[in-house]
Amino acid sequence: MSDISRQVHVGALSGARIVCVGDVMLDRFVYGQVERISPEAPIPVLRVRDERSMPGGAGNVVRNLAALDATVSFVSVVGDDEAGRSLSEIFDDLGGVTAELVADPGRPTTIKTRYISMGQQMLRADRETAEAIADETADVVVAAVAQHLPKADILVLSDYGKGVFTPYVCEVVIKAAREAGVPVLVDPKGRDYARYRGADVITPNRQELAEASDMPVDSDAAVVAAARAVMDTADIGAVVATRSEDGMSVVRGENDAIHFPAEAREVFDVSGAGDTVVATLAAAWAGGLSLPQAALLANAAAGIVVGKVGTAVVYRDELEAKLRDEELSSIEEKVVGLPTACDLVAGWQAADLEVGFTNGCFDLLHPGHVTLLEKSRAQCDRLVVGLNSDASVKRLKGPERPVQPDIARATVLAALGSVDLVVIFEEDTPAKLIEALRPDVLIKGGDYTVETIVGAEFVKAQGGRVEIIDLVPGFSTTQTIEKLGK
Repeated sequence: MSDISRQVHVGALSGARIVCVGDVMLDRFVYGQVERISPEAPIPVLRVRDERSMPGGAGNVVRNLAALDATVSFVSVVGDDEAGRSLSEIFDDLGGVTAELVADPGRPTTIKTRYISMGQQMLRADRETAEAIADETADVVVAAVAQHLPKADILVLSDYGKGVFTPYVCEVVIKAAREAGVPVLVDPKGRDYARYRGADVITPNRQELAEASDMPVDSDAAVVAAARAVMDTADIGAVVATRSEDGMSVVRGENDAIHFPAEAREVFDVSGAGDTVVATLAAAWAGGLSLPQAALLANAAAGIVVGKVGTAVVYRDELEAKLRDEELSSIEEKVVGLPTACDLVAGWQAADLEVGFTNGCFDLLHPGHVTLLEKSRAQCDRLVVGLNSDASVKRLKGPERPVQPDIARATVLAALGSVDLVVIFEEDTPAKLIEALRPDVLIKGGDYTVETIVGAEFVKAQGGRVEIIDLVPGFSTTQTIEKLGK
């Protein structure tokens, strides 16, 4: 275990070149409220208030890779339909990702639609086929993979059992990768791992490992025995087994097994956690870390993502923060970048929590600020504060401001019990931040009117509301600075 350190370099993830092949799907989330039972049948009526779509299946692996700053070439199959075109548009907007989605008019794009109220999933409706892709489609997939392999650090096969991985596709792409000297990482499906013969690493969860090996997996020793049985019968180099609350196990050659304990402090949702593990493991391994080091990072990433709601991703700065200080204070956890904030806000809203937003420079925090924030928090279940960056404050207030740098101002704000999240923004106004976060309530002080509040029209158009809070008289940062100068 000498090559394992808590200080593994997360920077190794950035720029890792990954070719990912797999079953993509469109995950749709329909959020609403249930207030009555249908007169037509004894079923709840969902009053829809929001809908969101994102790539699922292998597409979620790609989202996680992009969040880790990896460069991804993604090959998959979609139908010649609106959902397939939606996925293409989503990947086009995802930085660092080149997606080749082969359109097969003979099959639909897989769509999983989840209907959610009060944070609970009421129903999931699937539109899909698990039939193997046609031979001509398989040839296009294989050719696309071969085109990208020469520039790849690793090949990832994300098998969701929706037909992309025919025996032919598996055999040809794994063989091509081995000939090109590119390691192969497989997130497997089903009981027969022989189709992945020649892969360097597979990443089954505990149940999948039990089914593939037909052996118990109820202890460290049992997991190692099951993993070695699979490695021997399917000619696979190593197994990284995810074991939920029991953590993760890395099994390589004889007498070479390492077990990591689970790292989640609080589990909200395990959906998509396996995709996060695969992505982090692939990016870290491609970045030059050993397999145990890569698994250590993947285990840490899994501990982060299960604390989020829905098929969320882990960003590189989150992973860096977790490894830098395992016992992050609640204050440090509140100051986040925009991508993380978007995930958290979406999770809160999915749990039917009302999210409020206010913003300001908050230079030299005074009682007026504290009261404003307390009253703002009373208008919602969670309060996000947008904080002007140093450059933004200078443009708005003059070259002598701010008195305190943005990270100091953010830390002070995060220490307040009324504040749930702080996001620093660089623009003069929080318009882009508001549009990205889509809060339910927009809150400002009494020196504004609804017409002059940035983002008010957007929030109201989304079905939200705008609240104006009375200011406490006699307090002003500018006046305080002037007094200090006398």
